[in-house]
Amino acid sequence: MKLLLIGAAAAGYVLGTKAGRERFEQIKRQSEKLWNSEPVQHGVHEAEEAAKHAASAAGTKVADAASTAGSKAAAKVRSDDDSSEPTAPPAGPTGGTTGTTA
Repeated sequence: MKLLLIGAAAAGYVLGTKAGRERFEQIKRQSEKLWNSEPVQHGVHEAEEAAKHAASAAGTKVADAASTAGSKAAAKVRSDDDSSEPTAPPAGPTGGTTGTTA
């Protein structure tokens, strides 16, 4: 009984893999034919062009944003430098010197 079961499984495996491989090759040929067809390749070309334009527009926006941010940062640094300059203490009645005489 075990021998019959093993034989049936082996025959099923051999026949199944052969049929499976043939079906796989058939599907592969059909998909390659479809991929290489004129309408599909036209769509692929249009999608590539749209992606290139979108990438270019995005790059331009990023460059503009970086430039604006850089300008704002530079202006902020200049503004902070102007307001943080040390100021001299107010001069006293004796010309700015205080203390005792030696």
